[in-house]
Amino acid sequence: MRLRYVPSNNVEFRRISNLPPYVFTIIDSLKVERRRSGADVIDLGFGNPDIPSPITAVKKLAEAAENERNHRYSASKGIPKLREAVAQLYQRQWGVSLDPETEIINTIGAKEGFSHLMWTLLGPGDACLVPSPSYPIHIFGPLFTGANVREVPLTTGEDFFESLVERFEYSWPRPRVIVLSFPHNPTTTCVDLAFMQRLVDFAREREVVLVHDFAYADLGFDGYKPPSIMQAEGAKEVAVEFYSLTKSFSMAGWRVAFCVGNKEVVGALGKLKSYLDYGTFQPIQIAATVVMNEETDYPQEVNEIYQSRRDGLIRGLERIGWHVDPPKGTMFVWAPIPDAYAEMGSVEFCKHLVEKSNVALSPGVGFGPGGEGFVRFALVENEHRIRQAITQLGAGLENLT
Repeated sequence: MRLRYVPSNNVEFRRISNLPPYVFTIIDSLKVERRRSGADVIDLGFGNPDIPSPITAVKKLAEAAENERNHRYSASKGIPKLREAVAQLYQRQWGVSLDPETEIINTIGAKEGFSHLMWTLLGPGDACLVPSPSYPIHIFGPLFTGANVREVPLTTGEDFFESLVERFEYSWPRPRVIVLSFPHNPTTTCVDLAFMQRLVDFAREREVVLVHDFAYADLGFDGYKPPSIMQAEGAKEVAVEFYSLTKSFSMAGWRVAFCVGNKEVVGALGKLKSYLDYGTFQPIQIAATVVMNEETDYPQEVNEIYQSRRDGLIRGLERIGWHVDPPKGTMFVWAPIPDAYAEMGSVEFCKHLVEKSNVALSPGVGFGPGGEGFVRFALVENEHRIRQAITQLGAGLENLT
């Protein structure tokens, strides 16, 4: 008689069993339900860039894909010309010299790179400092390794730095990693190079690794240019940075990003990735190389679109009685819940907006407890749709003025 194995219904999925509900799905499900009923819901929640990728990238991808030699496994760390293009971009944009061989590695998007980097830097019982609120993977990436995450309230400039130092000094065990991201998602907080230098100086003194997610490297408004942490003196001793083509070149679905900086950390990530993947599809790497070399003005064009959308959204919100400070960077607007609706909390308020205004936003608590009391607008619709969203918000929110 042959016995058949039947999996137990009590199987434990250890890395995900303690994950909290993903609150963004609550709003997304409600949005889908409304759309199925015929409502025109304007989605300003999910930060999914709508600006087309450069046509140069599309054409080069098609051309490279025709070559069957590009269909084989690629290099996990990225083809040499791709890494050289990143080095040239950093030299051109921030005056930073990087060795393409030892200080740059290609990752399959910044989320993949960041998550796997946490595996190389942290283990069970280690500690990591992360701003609060934060983009979810900045919190859960370290948690997936078994490390303890100590959240630091994200205020501006001096206050945040002092809070970070205090949290570091009073943590045991001492944190091995500090996660950063400026311009910041979701709060849009921006910093200057002097602030980056203070972080690097602190990290050198305490022998801690800085991991900076530079997702919005090219999205600075009103003359503000986001600094790279690699510009700080001594940064290569203690820091790595993730740069992505997702926002700068509007290539979200292509999944092309890079970890640059400290060669020991970059090398450790490369060693891990050599066991896990064979790199991004080579035609994508070839297209990304050409884009960085030939479409050097594209990030500025993208930036101008987002700034114009930001201006339209801020003016519109002010007109209906919802005052929000204009951000200096990112593709988002971080807005406090109006006083008349504050008691609802961010999830219920966002549900209210979908139901009464047909506008979907991201609830602040989805970025951690520090985000409660806020909602995030994503500038992922054209200006006409943003004006339409303002009109619908004004009609649905009766107690703003």
